[in-house]
Amino acid sequence: MEVNFDPVAFWLGPVPVRWYGLMYIFGFLSFLTLGRKKIRKSMEKNSITLTDLDDLILFGVIGVLVGGRLGYVFFYNPTYYSHHPIEIFSVWQGGMSFHGGLLGVISALALFCIFRKNLFFENSFIRRFFSLTDFVAPLVPPGLFFGRIGNFINGELAGRITSLDEVPWAMVFPDSGTLDFRHPSQLYQAFGEGIVLFVVLYAADKQRKGLGFTSAIFLIFYGIIRFITEFFREPDPFIGLLIFNFSMGQLLSIPLICLGIFLLAFSMIRK
Repeated sequence: MEVNFDPVAFWLGPVPVRWYGLMYIFGFLSFLTLGRKKIRKSMEKNSITLTDLDDLILFGVIGVLVGGRLGYVFFYNPTYYSHHPIEIFSVWQGGMSFHGGLLGVISALALFCIFRKNLFFENSFIRRFFSLTDFVAPLVPPGLFFGRIGNFINGELAGRITSLDEVPWAMVFPDSGTLDFRHPSQLYQAFGEGIVLFVVLYAADKQRKGLGFTSAIFLIFYGIIRFITEFFREPDPFIGLLIFNFSMGQLLSIPLICLGIFLLAFSMIRK
C-alpha cells in the first residue's frame, strides 16, 4: 500500500482545511467531551467545574501549539529555523514535538493554578497543580491518537525500512524520500500512545492511590511506549541516531520516565 493522501480534507471557498489541523480539533474536542463526562460523574468529589474546563481548554490549546512548535524548532531542527525563522509559524506543514507540547501544557496548567487559587479548594499551589494534572492526564491519549493519525495522513514521521516478507502490513511513504517499504510507525504510536495509554490511565485514575499518582503513571508509560515505538520510526534525517544509537525521541523520553518514577515515589510517600 502506498500512503499518499491529499493533505487537504476540503475547501471552505478559497481556504484549504487540512487533515492535520482537523486532527488537532478532534483531539481538543475529545479532551473537552471526556472532561465534561468526568466532571459530571464525580461532581461530589471534584471541585473543578464545567466553566473551569472551558477556560482550561484555552490554556491547553495555547500550551500545546506554542510548546509543541517551539519544542520541534529547538529540539529537532534549530539550525534550519535559525535561517528560516518565518517558517516557525507554518504549523500546517507539520513539525510538532510532543515533549515540547508537554512542557507547554505543564506551563499552561501552572499558570491556570496561579489564576485559580480556589481550585480543588486547595490553598497549596503544589496540591492544586498535581490535582489538576491528575485530572488532565487521562484526557490526553485520544488527542495523541488523533495527532498520530494526522502524521500518517501527512505521510510524515514514517517508519524504518523493512520488507513485505518481514512485515506484511509494510507501506510505501513517497514523502519519505524513497519508495522502500516501511513500518507504519505512526499507526504503532497511535495505538500505543492513544489506545494503550488511555486504558492504563483509566485504570490508574480509578485507583487514585495518592496525589500525583495518575500523572506519574502518564509520564512513565508514555515514556516507555514512546521509547519502544521509536525503534520502528525512521530518525529525522537532519539528526539521525545519537548517543547509544538512540533517536532524539528516545533520549527525550528517558527524563520523562525518570521524572515519572520520582513522582510516583513522591505520591506513595505522601499517601
